[in-house]
This record gives sequence, structure tokens and C-alpha cells, in this order.
Amino acid sequence: MERTLSAWPDIAQAVGLAGSRIQSAIVDLWGWRARIALARGQTVEEAVAKLPALESALGTRRGAARIQPLPERANRLELRIIETDPHADAITWPGPSVTSITQPVKLGLFEEGSPVRVSLLRRHALIGGVAGAGKSGGVNVLLGDLSACPDVIVWGIDLKRGMELLPWSSCLDRLATTPQEAEALMADAVVILDGRADALAQYGQRVWQPRPDAPALIILIDEYAELVDEAPGAIRHADSIARRGRAVAVTLVAATQRPSQKAMGQGAVRSQMDVRLSFRVRERRDVDLILGQGMLKSGWHPHSLDAPGKFLISAPEHDIARRARTFLLDDDGVQHTAARHAPTRPPLDPISAAALEAAADTADEPAEPPPASPGKHARADSAPSAEDILWSALQAAPDTGLSIDDLMRTTGMGRSWIYYRLQDHARADRASQVSRGRWRATPSS
Repeated sequence: MERTLSAWPDIAQAVGLAGSRIQSAIVDLWGWRARIALARGQTVEEAVAKLPALESALGTRRGAARIQPLPERANRLELRIIETDPHADAITWPGPSVTSITQPVKLGLFEEGSPVRVSLLRRHALIGGVAGAGKSGGVNVLLGDLSACPDVIVWGIDLKRGMELLPWSSCLDRLATTPQEAEALMADAVVILDGRADALAQYGQRVWQPRPDAPALIILIDEYAELVDEAPGAIRHADSIARRGRAVAVTLVAATQRPSQKAMGQGAVRSQMDVRLSFRVRERRDVDLILGQGMLKSGWHPHSLDAPGKFLISAPEHDIARRARTFLLDDDGVQHTAARHAPTRPPLDPISAAALEAAADTADEPAEPPPASPGKHARADSAPSAEDILWSALQAAPDTGLSIDDLMRTTGMGRSWIYYRLQDHARADRASQVSRGRWRATPSS
């Protein structure tokens, strides 16, 4: 390091950074790092572009040099030389790092040892990388954390007949392994999105707050490119979820080995991905497809990652290219974790379940004209009596409960009105579902 310090003027001249100077340097466990002041007019982006030349001039191995900007000054950077790779070996998964979706999950460690934490609440995520780069391992770590959270439900899509996600099936509320199942799952996710949005509007709220009785919904798609080719209807629904799902806590996490322009450049899905994880990619053009336009020129180089499990992460809290390695959660660990967390997985919340029931009932019924809408004053006058009629019907219901159709005929009100009032009673523990679509007052009421 001392020889480098004394030779820096010549090195800087040779690589095109003449006039820059080393302000300080320190030896650490894995090599050394130096704080460098650039000459007037030089930028950190220029220095990043000269990394191969710097490695040659410094006599290091390929891929040993790192450059990170320093936030306090635009003409300051940190040059780090990794002589011993801290991520040469796999890092065993230490177990779940969160107990709620409101907490940032811990995906791995950066080279200096700090944890890679990122929030997935109200954020869509994209995970990319070639086969063998560690993408599936990253998905396992993510599922290991999510399965420990009692305020989130996970739905999975795996068109490789469940080969990747089937070991987690006991923790997945729903798993689609065929194109038809995938389209149905995504259509139901949109129904839930709409149902939650209607409920929030009715109660004057703006966002869905996840909790065990009102969990967030994360839809994990293991191979997004396959979905594009085989289930185009699901992609249309994914586009809607990407645009409208944040406020109601319906989130997409898409993983792909083939980040083609066809797969990643269509619709709103890719543009709405706030969190991007890139494991090793084969071609430079794939960098911008996964991480975003212009990231390759800005120094994000996942094509140079040299071991499975190494990745770069781009997110609101991670805007600097820093190499990381995900934890290793092997097959035995997956089975043990899934078995431990399966008994504590939450059910779908009543509002979402009611929305799905309403959609199913509507699909099964013949089309009929909507009932005439009463006038403004008539609706206001009839609502209290309809409330009383509904409550009386629930109290007089048999042990098998009354169906939604029964309650509609009894009260003369529409299906949506019935569902919203039932949810009010359910939240107050005055009414409950005794079976799918059948309701009665709770015995204590």
C-alpha cells in the first residue's frame, strides 16, 4: 500500500486521472482502501469506467478493485482493493431476520460484513441472473424470512411444475404450476386488490396496514419469462397489480433467468420494480434490463460476479454498487424452515375472502340487469332499516348460517352492501362465517 501511495501520481497519469491525489489509506482484513480526491472536472463515473486500467496499473487480480462515491463531495471517492475475497465461501443462513413484513428482510452480507437489508412492503421486486448464479438461493432466503411473518400471505407461481417452490408449499397459501392456474391466481389477486381498494375507500383510509388478521399479499413468480410466453393473461393482471397494488399491500416479486427485452420491457411491471437484485448475468446488455437503464455505465457490473450467490442490489436505500453474497439455505434447511413455520401461516383476511366469494358467485350466476338505484333521500332512509333487517336475519339464522343470496333477498340490498356490513359485524365479533359464503351471528351476540 505504501508503494502504491508513493507511485500514485504516475499511476493516475497512466490511467487518465492525472491530478488526483490520495488523501488517506488504511489496511483492512481483506486488503486496503484509500480515499482519493479527484482533480477539477473529473467525476466518479469517469473513475469507475477506468477500473480495468486501474487494476492493470496497480498489478491486482481482475475484479479486485472497487470504487464507491463519497456522499459529502462530488469529487471524492473510495478506492478499495480486495486481496482476499471475503465472499469466497458460502455464508450459512442464520435463520429468519424479521417477524413482520413491515421490517426490512436480511438477504445476505456486503463485502465489508454489513447486512443487506431491504423493505418489501409496498414495493415490487425483480430478481435476475443466469442459471447457476444463485437466484434460487436468494428466493429461498426471501421465503425463509417471509414465512416467519404472521402478517403476510405468499402466493407462488412456478411453471416448472413446482420444481422450485414446491418445497415451500406448506407455507404458500396458494401455488400455481400450470399456465391456467397462473392466470386464475393472478385474476384472483386483482379481485382482492379491487376488494381492498373498495373497503379502504368506504372507511376513508388510504393504505392497507398489514397485521395478522389483515395480511399483506406477496405474489412470487419464479420464472417470469415463462409466464410471458405461456400465460399472457396473467401478464395483463400483473400489469394491473404493478400499477395499483402498493396502497393495498399486494406486491409482486418476479424472478427470471432470461431477462429478455420481450419479458422485461413490456407494460408497467418492470418500470414499477423498486427493488432490483442482479446475480451474475451473461451479457452486458442484461445489466440494464435487470437493474435499469444506464446502470452499466454507472459502474454496476453483475456480469463480472464470479461465484454463485454474489449479487448487486438496487433499491431506494441501496443506490451505490456494492457487491454482496446471499445466505445459503440448503434443501434440508428449506424443509426444516417450512415445517416450522407452516402452522403459524395466517388465513386470508375477511375482506379479501369476501371479494373472492363475490367474484365466484357473480361468475356462476346468469347475467341480469342491475337493480334500480334509489334516490338520494330514499337510500338514506332505507339504510337504517336494512341494517336492522340484516342483524335480525343473522341472529335468527340456523347453525348452518344464511347465504349471501338469502341475506340479499331478506334485506333487498345489493351484494356489495351485504359484504361490507358483514365485515363490520365480523370485525366487531358479532358475526362469523360458519362455512364458505354462509354467515350467522356469533353465539355470544
